[in-house]
Amino acid sequence: MPVPVIMPKFSMTQEEGRVMTWLVAEGDIVEKGDPLLEVETDKVTMEVEAPESGVLRGVSVKEGDVVPVTAVIAHILLPSEAWSPEPVKATPVARRVAAAAGVDVNDIPASAGKVKRQDVEAYLGKVRATPAARRLAQTQGVDLTAVNGSGPRGRVQAGDVFSRVVVSPVAAVSAMRRTIAERLTRSYQTIPHITFTVTADMTAVADLRHRLNAPRDGVKVSVTAVLVKVCAWALGRHPLLNSSWQAEGIQTHEQVHIGVAVALDDGLIVPVVHNAAQLGLTAIAAQVQDVTARARNGRLQPADVQGGTFTISNLGMWGVEQFTAVINPPQSAILAVGRTIKQPVVVETTGGDEIAIRPIMKMTLAVDHRIIDGAVAARFLQDVVAALEQPDRLLW
Repeated sequence: MPVPVIMPKFSMTQEEGRVMTWLVAEGDIVEKGDPLLEVETDKVTMEVEAPESGVLRGVSVKEGDVVPVTAVIAHILLPSEAWSPEPVKATPVARRVAAAAGVDVNDIPASAGKVKRQDVEAYLGKVRATPAARRLAQTQGVDLTAVNGSGPRGRVQAGDVFSRVVVSPVAAVSAMRRTIAERLTRSYQTIPHITFTVTADMTAVADLRHRLNAPRDGVKVSVTAVLVKVCAWALGRHPLLNSSWQAEGIQTHEQVHIGVAVALDDGLIVPVVHNAAQLGLTAIAAQVQDVTARARNGRLQPADVQGGTFTISNLGMWGVEQFTAVINPPQSAILAVGRTIKQPVVVETTGGDEIAIRPIMKMTLAVDHRIIDGAVAARFLQDVVAALEQPDRLLW
């Protein structure tokens, strides 16, 4: 009598298995214990062994099919036995669906000993799935035929599809990125930020740069260099912006060391222009140019990034109009600078108000509210804007 080969139950929770590979072919002679096929469950891939010695006959499932546990998937015949497959049991609905599709119901693997409608649909490549599951599968690129349905009669639910969505691997981060994450997280968690945005007419700065940058072989004065000079001057007038919150109280720094944020491919670094208040504009421009180049070439020294008391982050060269930066602890303030855009503005003339096209730049100052109140920050920004619009103030 033919010995049935069934889909085994490898664990208490297993309800079905996927046929991965047939290791022997129909008609091959096998010995008891020989591996017949590989089956994948939700946890492992296991081999199914021949339950008896004989000839493999009546293979009823193909590779890739999902079969309920205990379902008969083949038979082992003794050499003297003839193979006469029994008529397949099938529900009337399954027979009608199979007939409409032009397939022989005897070729369809049966679940639980009888071919049902879902067996026919699975054989035809049709998958019973909810609309939400189909939408999710389409947007996530999931093959519904590879999803085991947990709904009634094996219907695929959205949760079944979601469980097959491939999650992007987590990339390891550099030491620099980890340090940035730790410092800025600590900054946001411990420093009460308040922010203030102002605009400045950059006409005078443009004229100043045009005159200073006219010599072809001289150091080019950038907007960032002008901002370093202006902020250094303004910090001297508003020392709370050049201070740090300490456990013992507020530490006001005697020197002005301005950090200039430089974006790198793998992070952000802030080299420092030390003693900026004592430097001329061209000297500041040379330092900014030098530390920026060395930062991008990975040639900064530890001293280049230490001791900053205030930071400027300028994203205007990348077209950013306005943004808010996170304070770089233990500093008490950071100035975020946007790009300069030509805009129509109202200007006062001896003949009255007129509309003029002027280069306008937005800046957002974030300060530590434990140290700096709104009025203090506003007066600092007022001086910064005034110095940008009238650089002669730096000589006063």
